[in-house]
Amino acid sequence: MSLYETLDSAFKESLKSRDALRVSVLRLVRAALKNKEVELIRKLDDDEILRVLSSQVKQRKEAIDQFRQGNRSDLADKEEQELAILESFMPKALDRQELQNGIDAIIAEMGASGMKDMGKVMKEAMRRFAGRADGKEVSEMVKKQLAG
Repeated sequence: MSLYETLDSAFKESLKSRDALRVSVLRLVRAALKNKEVELIRKLDDDEILRVLSSQVKQRKEAIDQFRQGNRSDLADKEEQELAILESFMPKALDRQELQNGIDAIIAEMGASGMKDMGKVMKEAMRRFAGRADGKEVSEMVKKQLAG
């Protein structure tokens, strides 16, 4: 079953069970997916759907930080609930050690030797770790590895 079908069946189940928060989140995800499909003028594959979901997760995390800074714990709690729903559709995130091992392998395969190769390494790393690692964290680890 594709990720799109999984999201669609989860949406239908949520409607039937009258889970208002889950319906709301999945409705927003479906709208974001539809916007991306219209933009690209084609159906999305699972990798593209994961990128859309990742951007939704990132938006929720940023909103949580903003609400916490503004002392709006009620809104932050709601965003955290939405984040949990979104993360249930994401693949298991890589831990730091798995990520480091993957980056080491990419650097070895490409024969990268310095900061001049960072762009190539990042492109490959983001392709391999799509949806399973934060780009900022990957960038920091690659930079540390190539500089050191």
